[in-house]
Amino acid sequence: MNRIIFIGYMGAGKTTIGHALAKVTGLAFYDLDWYIESRMHHSVKQLFDEKGEEGFRRIEHNMIHELAEFENVIISCGGGTPCFYDNMDYLNRQGETVYLKATPEVLYEHLKIGKTVRPLLVDKTPEEVQLFIRKQLVEREPYYIRAKHTVDVSLMDTYEKIKISVDNIRDLLHI
Repeated sequence: MNRIIFIGYMGAGKTTIGHALAKVTGLAFYDLDWYIESRMHHSVKQLFDEKGEEGFRRIEHNMIHELAEFENVIISCGGGTPCFYDNMDYLNRQGETVYLKATPEVLYEHLKIGKTVRPLLVDKTPEEVQLFIRKQLVEREPYYIRAKHTVDVSLMDTYEKIKISVDNIRDLLHI
């Protein structure tokens, strides 16, 4: 039974790497946000708007406890998932947790080229986004570093760079 669980800040490449790793390993891939949206029939943004962050985090907690019971899966968590309730301890018990670590500058560049709407970044100027990233990384890093493995990710702006990261993770996890 394999469970590989990616954590890290938004824009670190958890979904990109998870999807690519699933292709080469044959494991099923689940993005936690997508899973939540399919189960709740609302977008993450709608859930944030309707229930606030606390309400969303409760749903997220319940859904990660459901999803991490699946076998032979790769899971991409939301950036805040490890930071609430017992989520990080639970994830470490459930599988191989991998922290995709990146500098604030790299995260900002990833978020700029990404196409996903990020509820926590809506209506922020580029300067505000950069400050927000730095502040949240300081708050979240103590949770992220509790992962079983840490992989530094550089700007993944080409398929070749993504493949290199996936190969590094495969070597690290012996898969």
